[in-house]
Amino acid sequence: MGIFKIEGGISLKGEITPQGAKNEALQILCAVLLTPEKVIINNIPDIIDINKLITLLGNLGVKIQKNGHGSYTFQADEVNIDYLETEAFKKEGGSLRGSIMIVGPLLARFGKGYIPKPGGDKIGRRRLDTHFEGFINLGAKFRYNREDHFYGVEATEGLIGADMLLDEASVTGTANIVMAAVLAKGITTVYNAACEPYLQQLCKMLNSMGAKISGVGSNLLTIEGVTTLGGCEHRILPDMIEIGSWIGLAAMTKSEITIKNVSWDNLGLIPNTFRKLGITLERRGDDIYIPAHVDGYEVKTDIDGSILTISDAPWPGFTPDLLSIVLVVATQAKGDVLIHQKMFESRLFFVDKLIDMGAKIMLCDPHRAVVMGHDFKSQLKATTMSSPDIRAGISLLIAALSAKGTSTIQNIEQIDRGYEAIDERLRAIGAKIVRE
Repeated sequence: MGIFKIEGGISLKGEITPQGAKNEALQILCAVLLTPEKVIINNIPDIIDINKLITLLGNLGVKIQKNGHGSYTFQADEVNIDYLETEAFKKEGGSLRGSIMIVGPLLARFGKGYIPKPGGDKIGRRRLDTHFEGFINLGAKFRYNREDHFYGVEATEGLIGADMLLDEASVTGTANIVMAAVLAKGITTVYNAACEPYLQQLCKMLNSMGAKISGVGSNLLTIEGVTTLGGCEHRILPDMIEIGSWIGLAAMTKSEITIKNVSWDNLGLIPNTFRKLGITLERRGDDIYIPAHVDGYEVKTDIDGSILTISDAPWPGFTPDLLSIVLVVATQAKGDVLIHQKMFESRLFFVDKLIDMGAKIMLCDPHRAVVMGHDFKSQLKATTMSSPDIRAGISLLIAALSAKGTSTIQNIEQIDRGYEAIDERLRAIGAKIVRE
């Protein structure tokens, strides 16, 4: 495992361009299994989780051609469905959370789909019930090998459209069900569907391939099944989580940074949430400009003067992936903030590392933490720490870049899972960070 050595307390300056969205790419890449024709995908991030999925597709028999940085052509005209029952697949599929989304396309096109219990961040319980209940509603038979933690669904006679109400607005669950339903016979309605921009992107891509999906962008999707899908070309959105990370970095390090080509219309509440923390950011075309916050930033209280609460919610609510960033940024704000992480019960369990650095944080329970900001009157101090998951990892990196002294971050593979060449990109705007 590599480590980062970071010399903190340095203001940065320059432009940074966000990578393609990791969470969209995981969905879009699985969708190539729905057609035997060529699919060209652009702006794919070069990160561990995405590269693992591309390797998995290759092992399934998908032909893969790299056209240039971030651009690939996929053709799934000779899929080896038997690979799903090999020991190699059980090991490979279990190392990646996003692998769950190959099940819907394989079930729709080949009548069966299997997956070992997926890996991913250890941020709490991440149930798969929504995925498989959706497949069962479409007529699939479900089986589960408890000893091997191996899931399977089969529909030898094909899938049949159905009406369903999801028990949670799961993004990956909705994506999986939609990819299965596009080739089902008849009409499927999915109520309480996730409607994140990345899910909208998937639906737009599928429609360009010949699917008939309406209600895109709402929580009620109607899918009229078709017999086949064709090829297409698709471009992945910039990663909104990375964009939020750079906003937080700029504020914490008092840096003047321009984030390029952010797709403002797909950022939802992200800009205004950071503004509530007192952070100034300007829209310049499709860029975000953040001036150097030399005088710090002051938290805005609610109208009645009560403490600001920032919590996550299904889209268009604030994304849970940015709560870790908001928490670390709040450590140097003027004022107090209550962070309420509703979805995952282990995502706040990195705050002890920030407390070791001198942050004033009270962990109320697994879901809530009160942050009492220093207003830059007391600088965080450098330390040695380990990255427990992707978002905690980037939060600790931001803390280290703002801290006094040289910090060491271990287990940086967690950060590399979600952020492309982050050390190189940070050095380009003046950060002193070394990978060892």
